[in-house]
Amino acid sequence: MKKILCKDLVLALALLASSMVLANKTLAVEALADRTAVNRITTAIEPYPSVVHKPISLKKTDNPVASLNTSNLELAQEYSNQANDITSDDPMDQITNVSQFKDVQPSDWAFQALNNIVQKYGCLQGYPDGTYRGNRALSRYEFAAGLNACLKQIEVLISSQKQGVSQDDFQTLGRLSEEFKTEIATLSTRVDKLSNSTAFLEGHQFSTTTKLYGNIIIAATGVGGGKKPHRDDPEDKMNTNFILSDRVDIDFSTSFTGRDHLLARLSANNTQQLGTTEGQGATGTNMARLAFDEDSGNSFGLNILEYSFPLGEKIKIKIAPQEEFYELLEREVEEVSPLGDEYNGSISRFGRFNSIFYLGGDKTSGASISYQVNKAAKLTVAYMTGINSSNPSSGIFGGSYVGLAQLTLRPIAPLAIGLTYAHSYITNLTDQDTNLLDTGVGSSLANQLFPNVTSQRASANSYGAELAYRANPGFTLAGWVGYTNALNLGGAGKANIVSWAVTLAFPDLGKEGNLAALVIGEPPKVTSSNYLTDGDTSLHLEALYRYALTDNIAITPGIFVITNPEHNKNNDTIYVGTLRTVFSF
Repeated sequence: MKKILCKDLVLALALLASSMVLANKTLAVEALADRTAVNRITTAIEPYPSVVHKPISLKKTDNPVASLNTSNLELAQEYSNQANDITSDDPMDQITNVSQFKDVQPSDWAFQALNNIVQKYGCLQGYPDGTYRGNRALSRYEFAAGLNACLKQIEVLISSQKQGVSQDDFQTLGRLSEEFKTEIATLSTRVDKLSNSTAFLEGHQFSTTTKLYGNIIIAATGVGGGKKPHRDDPEDKMNTNFILSDRVDIDFSTSFTGRDHLLARLSANNTQQLGTTEGQGATGTNMARLAFDEDSGNSFGLNILEYSFPLGEKIKIKIAPQEEFYELLEREVEEVSPLGDEYNGSISRFGRFNSIFYLGGDKTSGASISYQVNKAAKLTVAYMTGINSSNPSSGIFGGSYVGLAQLTLRPIAPLAIGLTYAHSYITNLTDQDTNLLDTGVGSSLANQLFPNVTSQRASANSYGAELAYRANPGFTLAGWVGYTNALNLGGAGKANIVSWAVTLAFPDLGKEGNLAALVIGEPPKVTSSNYLTDGDTSLHLEALYRYALTDNIAITPGIFVITNPEHNKNNDTIYVGTLRTVFSF
């Protein structure tokens, strides 16, 4: 019986040691059970010596029982106490019944040995998902951790006098303890170091409530083409020199309750617009704007300030004293646009998402309320005021504004549908800061309606439909259409504006994290008006490929072409190419 017990114990220890490591839910546990995790975690703290895998051998000692009952066992007990202090109470963290394992069957050759170890010593541990993973490779450190767990359990059995342990078993365990004393000591030392390092980091962390994130864009951009649109002088050509620019965004993300979110973004940038409504800039048209263009002369300033919090389980409220309108709807927008991300999505402003989300012009103030109707439907209502520093007397509700309602549907998992309605009201068409009809991506006529009318009010109703269908993990078909009906309340002016786009996206093309995409669309165009209309049709053609060098660095070469710029076939085609590099931290 003693021999059987000894053999069972040795065999079971060799079989179960890889899964005896405590569940990988905590930092210390990963450091013990997973060599890869240990390397990943401790690299940031201090150099970590390579774990040497070698065959297990049992060495004879002069007094194995003495070695078991002295410093080695005390060290093992200390380690076990540390490990027990940081493990969870999840019943799946430690399994003491072989039948509980999903991947161990009674027909397996090792089933009886495992069952014996459970019945006699109760020191069999598995993974939180209920598996044993008996085929997993075994390292000496893992075996030492498993041995240590059994030593601890046997000590408990002896102290409680619930079960005796034979002399042969003592000798076997003594030899094991002596053989792996270095590994057991190393494990204990590393747990201590990880605990000390964690305590140091907690004591020197930036904030207990705030995390720091950042994105840096460095882009090299070139423009090609002939004469600028709107220019009578044939010598007034596009600036074809390469432009090197940057954008730095630092986000302070704070949560006070665990469910709320305060975001403050500081930005510095020098990426100029490639065109303006006045026909200036490198291209002379807003149709050629980059997705990440902003220019503060590389001086840091507050770019975004918002606070969101839940109201119950289904309602989320966001208040934004400093933000662009589409940023209020960032999650809703990106659900139906595979290229919506401003750092790693489309290289053009137009290609990101439906143009009507750009209503509101420059950054102002707003708020939104989202209601999660069910898993397949969400309703968001947003309001953006036109108040600005040059005209603060109008107040939040007394001046220009944009109100929007967005219904996002997911009838099936791969399909997302967005239905959008927006109402704009402008108190004074001559106040460019409050021209909330300006999307900044269409023709100059579409961006600045009623150019011959001054000191007049205006309003507009905008309608949008967005769709994204992920046919398979490697392909998404998306598209959108936008329509605006604008009215001049102080006169007889009115206009209709139309835009659309189709996107083909290929996620993870070549490797995980990559993205290839093609975009074709029509920038906002005035199709009818009491004043002027856009006579021809411009097309936006875009191709890009984002390559993820690492989890934190992505390089995106891309090009887009504008045919018949400003919806005028007499204008020369514009070519814009950029190499965008994004560093995220």
